[in-house]
Amino acid sequence: MDFVVACTLGSALKPSRFVMHTPTLLVLAAGMGSRYGGLKQIDPMGPSGEALLDYSIWDAIQAGFRKVVFVIREEFEKDFRESVGNRIASHIEVDYAFQSIEDLPPGFDVPPAREKPWGTAHALYSARKVISSSFAVINADDFYGRDAYAQAYHFLFPASAGNRNPSSCCLVAYSLVNTLSDHGGVNRGVTSQTAGHELELVEEVTGIMRNAVGEIKGLALDGSERVLDENTCVSMNFWGFSPLIFDQMQDQFSQFLASSENLDTAEWHIPTLVDLLLKKGEASCQVISTDGNWFGVTHREDKPMVMNAIGSLVTQGEYGSPLWE
Repeated sequence: MDFVVACTLGSALKPSRFVMHTPTLLVLAAGMGSRYGGLKQIDPMGPSGEALLDYSIWDAIQAGFRKVVFVIREEFEKDFRESVGNRIASHIEVDYAFQSIEDLPPGFDVPPAREKPWGTAHALYSARKVISSSFAVINADDFYGRDAYAQAYHFLFPASAGNRNPSSCCLVAYSLVNTLSDHGGVNRGVTSQTAGHELELVEEVTGIMRNAVGEIKGLALDGSERVLDENTCVSMNFWGFSPLIFDQMQDQFSQFLASSENLDTAEWHIPTLVDLLLKKGEASCQVISTDGNWFGVTHREDKPMVMNAIGSLVTQGEYGSPLWE
């Protein structure tokens, strides 16, 4: 079963940042896809050359989102505009934010040996100057299913504004068994929850894969091994926030940098950020079911499976071909 997790942030956030403007989708697309071996965010997957990202934007538009912001590295801007942004600009408002290794809070400098930006939470932080509305966050290279966007939209933009706390967030999550790759390890935000579907923990676990005897194992950020049940509820980095999250991130980013033992390689992940809010009593989370499907390309060998899945959805009439006309 798949889930949407509804999270309420603490009152420490500043209400003045909450503005009900254009429903926005924030797409994290700054990674080069090191395990995949290329810029997989724009790799053709659909029958007419569409990328997975094309289907995500299409589903978001159908759900009600009217603006998309791409977080990219500045050196990719030309290719990204030509391959993605310009093609969809007639269907949805498009903007860009650039993730840079030098984008740090005052008082911090980039370590000489640091080679890449600071992780998914840093990518979110990079968009703080271009978003003034509630927004959903996704990875550029994952397919989440149309229902996930519909659920996130209705949570972020309810029919009656009085039904929603203005300092709340949401997370779409999936059963671990449906997110594994047959071709290598994957990174997931592993969650635990109470019997009443209150979220207790989001923990980043890396290198998750099934071993020769059928066990699913991965490594926590502290290096310890985790044995995981296949029905474990995991985050695939589909979040929803109000812009108030940017205020709270300012202090959290400084604390992350000040407390990290090795700033040459340390990464600040969105699940780690949310988990800290839970531990500090500044967030509460409730699980809501969704019938959305997830699939994605972590390793290049995953591509044929994804192309077949997209082809089947097109054949069933879920999507047109070509998608953008």
